[in-house]
Amino acid sequence: MASATRYRSRYIAGQLLAWWPAILLGLMVLMAILAPLIAPLDPNRQDLLGRLKLPGYEGRGGTYWLGTDELGRDVLSRMIYGSRVSITVAVLSVLLSGIVGVTVGMLAGYLRGWPETILMRLVDIFLSIPAILLAIITVAVLGPSFFNVILVLALTRWPRYARVAYGQTMSIARRPFVTLARSMGCSVPRALLLHILPNIISPILVVATLEFGLMVLFEAGLSFLGLGVQPPTASWGAMLSTGRNYVTSAWWIATFPGLALFLLVLSANLIGDRVSDIIGKGR
Repeated sequence: MASATRYRSRYIAGQLLAWWPAILLGLMVLMAILAPLIAPLDPNRQDLLGRLKLPGYEGRGGTYWLGTDELGRDVLSRMIYGSRVSITVAVLSVLLSGIVGVTVGMLAGYLRGWPETILMRLVDIFLSIPAILLAIITVAVLGPSFFNVILVLALTRWPRYARVAYGQTMSIARRPFVTLARSMGCSVPRALLLHILPNIISPILVVATLEFGLMVLFEAGLSFLGLGVQPPTASWGAMLSTGRNYVTSAWWIATFPGLALFLLVLSANLIGDRVSDIIGKGR
């Protein structure tokens, strides 16, 4: 009986250890969704008399569990609301870049000929430009805003999806069922949606899970440089940018958002690795 209980405990612990990245990411997503309900204070409320206070400070309005920033705002509340920005930007930019990249890659791999040459040369041009440099230039031209950040990140990352979709589509397009569908007059959109896409979705999902963490980092980097979401909207990158000026006197301003950013990106990357392993074993 004792050995069975011990075995069950080890099994449960092993499952939790294996799935902790998904659990952590799920908790962060839930935190972002429920931010208005769980944030202890207004993230934008200023209290200059309570600026740069240590974690646990009790002041006007309640307890500041993670301290206050240079304007007396609650760091914990701003972190909770900042998660909404990071996760929303990452999800939408991954979806948009994935749709554009997969469409371009499938068209190039299925049509071949001059469409393939034009589309893949366009992919090569975008890949030859450093992504972060292209993002900075584009944001500087369009202006920093929430939607512009999403557009810029999608613009810089779609070629990766295109390369994967292109290679997978060329392989699938030679299969007998695709050749038969084409000979029976199947239109290009129908062939791509019904015959090509379902057979290449697995590697696309792997790319998307890995790109999610990268999008979070890009968004934080742009906000750190002042080219992302603009104040007073809370953003982890902007909090890091502010906190660097107070590292010696108020370490908590940059430490806690940096730790949250690290955990979010780490969990997303580990989930991507696990998805890749599962798909690889299933083949």
